[in-house]
Amino acid sequence: MTATTSSPTVSPALRVVVASPLTEELCRLIERAEPRIDLVRDQSLLPPMRHPADYRGDPAFVRTPAQQAEFEALVDSADVLYGIPDVDPAALGRTVAANPKLRWVQLMAAGGGAQVKSAGLADDDLTRVAFTTSAGVHGGPLAEFALFGILAGAKRLPQLQQQQRQHEWPARRPLGQVRDQTVLLVGLGGIGKEIARLSQALGMHVIGTRRPGSSSTVEHVDEYVSIDDLAEHAGRADAIVVSLPGTAATDGLVGAAVFAAATPGVTVVNVGRGTVIDEAALTVALQNGQVGFAALDVFASEPLPTSSPLWDLPNVLVSPHTAALDAGEERRIAELFAENATRFLDGRPLLNTVDTVEFY
Repeated sequence: MTATTSSPTVSPALRVVVASPLTEELCRLIERAEPRIDLVRDQSLLPPMRHPADYRGDPAFVRTPAQQAEFEALVDSADVLYGIPDVDPAALGRTVAANPKLRWVQLMAAGGGAQVKSAGLADDDLTRVAFTTSAGVHGGPLAEFALFGILAGAKRLPQLQQQQRQHEWPARRPLGQVRDQTVLLVGLGGIGKEIARLSQALGMHVIGTRRPGSSSTVEHVDEYVSIDDLAEHAGRADAIVVSLPGTAATDGLVGAAVFAAATPGVTVVNVGRGTVIDEAALTVALQNGQVGFAALDVFASEPLPTSSPLWDLPNVLVSPHTAALDAGEERRIAELFAENATRFLDGRPLLNTVDTVEFY
């Protein structure tokens, strides 16, 4: 009797469909880093990027009806999506509903929980599909922007610019010395940790916030206060830096009570989410001088409405949600995705998973 030898079963490759603009160079980087995936892309169906990290692509790009059907069929065939189709929560909702085998979506945003929430997914879908963000890849650029804001406030940048415009040479007066100042960090995630490191390196006293009952510690933080006691400690800070995600729990967290208790002329920086700061209360505090300077990269509504008084206040720097962007962002997200793909295939926990209860 002749024995038969069965061939080993070969598992099909994990089918990853690129749903967001991604260069061929970075596609190949992912394929080299994790060869067990089948990275499927059709560049003709993706809008061309106008600049680095332009995940929406050129708005002039329009698919024909046939191309749109082809694109939807492609994303509906995925086990994993690299990016939200057209960065559109409605398109994400359609895709999740149409593709029961979808198991994981990589988001381009660091705070992509809001996009997932806006998709209006059913509870079963939120359980079936994992969502991961790009949190961590923006820490360096955002920390630099935060430091820029702290320095600009300490050195009275708005006043210096006004004097220059008016050709004034006023009497000499001292500027703030950052090394003698205290910064209150509202948020100690990846961004907050890097802000703490840079702030301490400049000689600042660093106060960090954490949830009540938490005993977690972060390097480069000198002391901790409860996030519920912001108003109580705001008066100790020369600068308040927000890097929290936008959730129901953080909505309006930094508001009138915090500004009223703050050191007169305090600097406020926001590199988290615009909803964390009560913009109406901030506007009043900026107008009456309680807040001396604000460097804002994020806003409750984006683009910032043309009617917002923040545009025209002389002591406000409006940055159009671009502080995180740099030429290396796309590569860092691709590397993060490749690492997570390895974790996914090896059955290990994914990095940066979205909390689908709080959506951050």
